[in-house]
Amino acid sequence: MAIKNIVLVHGNFVDGSGWQGVYDHLTADGYRVAVVQNPTLSLDGDVAATHQVLDGRDGPVVLVGHSYGGVVITEAGNHPNVAALVYITAFAPDTGESVSSMLADPPPGAPVPPILPPVNGLLFLDRDKFAAAFAADVPARLAAFMADSQVPAGVDALGGAVTEPAWRSKPSWYLVATDDHMIPPAAQRAMSERAKATVTETPGSHAVFVSRPAVVAAVISQAAQA
Repeated sequence: MAIKNIVLVHGNFVDGSGWQGVYDHLTADGYRVAVVQNPTLSLDGDVAATHQVLDGRDGPVVLVGHSYGGVVITEAGNHPNVAALVYITAFAPDTGESVSSMLADPPPGAPVPPILPPVNGLLFLDRDKFAAAFAADVPARLAAFMADSQVPAGVDALGGAVTEPAWRSKPSWYLVATDDHMIPPAAQRAMSERAKATVTETPGSHAVFVSRPAVVAAVISQAAQA
């Protein structure tokens, strides 16, 4: 039987409202969709917020994460209600890895996220570089709004390390965005291969969940049907 419960987990610098297009596609197809609003201050806090939503589901769940949300689902995906994981141009860390450790040594020529120095333990993306780095294929006015409505990310969120990666015990799917300037496509492919994920590739920026919601929803539906 197809899984009907979908839980969507956003990443850093945005909130759950960015999932609206994906939500609309999935609910139109009959899925029951919940969106986690991560505080994005610490990995432990975001896992707790995700567990709270998972606790309220009445059956198996496909747990979906974008960007840093991939770290969250890698840890939170050990919840007994989670049947499958879907990574949307997301980090898929192994034991002991965090966003900070995975960004620490980029390969030559790879794009580097324009993260500003922390202020009071909080991080933002450079507003003037946000569109090019995060949302290059999003309409300019929407990309500007996303830049100006950023949710600050806690240093502790980026430094939070995974203890038990759920992809080791649960099936996973991965959508590679080939025009991503936040997480290099080569890194996405390496993480998806390590996780033995079913991989789909699409043109798209890091904000592919906003710019190409039908493609994202199709990958999630594939996981639910499988």
